[in-house]
Amino acid sequence: MADLLGTVPSDEKETENKDKNKEKRPWDDIPRSREIGKSPDLAETLGFYDINAVRREQRERDNSDPSLARFMCAELTRGYFLEHNEAKYTERRERVYTCMRIPRELEKLMIFGFFLCLDAFLYVFTLLPLRVLLALLHLLTLPCCSLGGSRLLQPAQVCDILKGLIMVLCYSMMHYVDYSMMYHLIRGQSVIKLYIIYNMLEVADRLFSSFGQDILDALYWTATEPKERKRDSIGVIPHFIMAVFYVFLHAILIMVQASTLNVAFNSHNKSLLTIMMSNNFVEIKGSVFKKFEKNNLFQMSNSDIKERFTSYVLLLIVCLRNMEQFSWSPDHLWVLLPDVIMVIASEIAVDVIKHAFITKFNEITADVYSEYRASLAFDLISCRQKNACTDYSDSVARRMGFIPLPLAVLLIRVVMSSVNVQGALSCSCVFLFYMGMVTLKVLNSIVLLGKSCVYVKRANMEDKLFEKPPTAAPGKTPSRTSKTSRCTAPSGDLSGDPWSERSPSTPSCTSIPPSVTTQPTPTVIPTPQAETMAPPATSPTRPSTSPEPDPDPLTPSPPATPERDGTEGTELKHRTPKNDLLDVDRFTICGNRID
Repeated sequence: MADLLGTVPSDEKETENKDKNKEKRPWDDIPRSREIGKSPDLAETLGFYDINAVRREQRERDNSDPSLARFMCAELTRGYFLEHNEAKYTERRERVYTCMRIPRELEKLMIFGFFLCLDAFLYVFTLLPLRVLLALLHLLTLPCCSLGGSRLLQPAQVCDILKGLIMVLCYSMMHYVDYSMMYHLIRGQSVIKLYIIYNMLEVADRLFSSFGQDILDALYWTATEPKERKRDSIGVIPHFIMAVFYVFLHAILIMVQASTLNVAFNSHNKSLLTIMMSNNFVEIKGSVFKKFEKNNLFQMSNSDIKERFTSYVLLLIVCLRNMEQFSWSPDHLWVLLPDVIMVIASEIAVDVIKHAFITKFNEITADVYSEYRASLAFDLISCRQKNACTDYSDSVARRMGFIPLPLAVLLIRVVMSSVNVQGALSCSCVFLFYMGMVTLKVLNSIVLLGKSCVYVKRANMEDKLFEKPPTAAPGKTPSRTSKTSRCTAPSGDLSGDPWSERSPSTPSCTSIPPSVTTQPTPTVIPTPQAETMAPPATSPTRPSTSPEPDPDPLTPSPPATPERDGTEGTELKHRTPKNDLLDVDRFTICGNRID
């Protein structure tokens, strides 16, 4: 029985082995090489090779032979998946959308800045003469016996009279400059010389604008600062002479620019005009491939606004001179119109291309132009306050580098030489034209003020208009520098705003209480005698808010940084980095400007 049970399983195994030997395996004919046996891609299953791995190995061996058809087939059928790098392609798409938004956002800023410059320019022709007349009337009607120790005129009235005197003197000096002789002198030069001259004039105009506003500010402050002795007022005379010569030279410079542009318009082959327009595209090469920060782009935007407005005034002067030569024929205006449109179109195209690529290379969003617009609007609202630190036209000059006095003197000179005013009818036409300019100025100011309030509210900057001025520290001696800082907000007040960088010489107007635009009341300012005397326990200008006296009379209370005197405090402010657009003006880092 045991033998029978032991032989039955062995018979079954023999029959199974015979059946397996009869079956023909499809890979038995394939020679087994060492490569197949050692290949790590082949997977073994119960001692046998995987059929798919074997076929794949054979296919790779066949494909190892070079074949042009196989290469072309692979190039035509290979694929890739963009979603594997989704973040990269999404960023590229956003850059394209940003470049498409740049023209619209840039032109919004340019239009707003253009009307700001127009408002400051019209102010010189409309409201400034009226303010000068009111100041002179106030000066003549004051009884000399009741003056006492008070001022004869308010600081704003003194500045208005100085501006009026500069305008009158420069206009009388411009009569000795012959525009026709200058035009023919420039026309006799070669095209290359004129191209070089025009480039030199552009550079000189920027340098004059950079230094000219400092000259005017120095004159205004020298004329209005409190003086201990009457003989100190003599220092106004050299400053006034310097300001007159600056405005006169700058007006001549702009006249040469207008004459060169007039020669380009009147040339037969228009080669000079083409070269001058191509000069604008050279500006792209010098700007787009350099690194720009947010503040640098703000400065360049302000410079572009100023240059565009100046170009429009130069085109107006060229048209006036040409229309005068052709007896004001309307047909000649249509001859000049294509060239005018070509110059304006080239200016707009260069600005759009330049800003589009600068924002692309420096990864700046298009929303930054709305911040720039809000900063300009904040300046406008701040200068409309009752105790504003500066006039609005001076604020525009500091911010954009646009000084309206030389341009206004030249325009008056050109208009008076082009138009003959004789008889009562002509005088009535001039009066109506003046009233129209006043109406335009008032309407422009109202619209700008309303738009500025909207922009400031959108940027959440209206709280800065209600900030109170900083109180003087106990034991702090009033110095000449502390007198000028009455409208200067502390360094920490604007830290919450991501855009600020104004020149240290430019006072900040963010700490002004809101009020109507009325004449400010005179404030009692201490004499400089207190600088040499022992420091009192409290400030003579503002009462101390802290009941505890400062142990060191030369050290202000926290959070201000300690400073030994007013001069050192000013130097420390000069060294502090500026991160706010509200403190950026045209000349803050003029040496590093890249436009």
